[in-house]
Amino acid sequence: MDETRTRTGRGDRGQVLPLMALALIVALSLALLLARLAPLVDDAARAQTAADAAALAGAAEGRSAAARFANANGGELIDFHQDGSIVEVTVRVGHASADASARFRVDWVAAPGGG
Repeated sequence: MDETRTRTGRGDRGQVLPLMALALIVALSLALLLARLAPLVDDAARAQTAADAAALAGAAEGRSAAARFANANGGELIDFHQDGSIVEVTVRVGHASADASARFRVDWVAAPGGG
């Protein structure tokens, strides 16, 4: 038998068990942390989507359209500010809020053939 012995005379058998237990505890802790952070990240992404949609709708059609699009995307319109053709909104979804802005602009393009 080729077993390494320590000064006390005991072998190295069973030394991996505490390390594996520690690795398992660390892995479970990380999984728990990720599970708790995932909803916050999801709320932030949905808030940004709702804010973008609300800003575009608000630039084209005003505050009521911005509120409608924020609600359609699961959010709540918190702030709406319009300065000429520029609209800035703040939307909240869950515990996250996001800001977005949009500008309404019409570009006229000449039809081919000068029509």
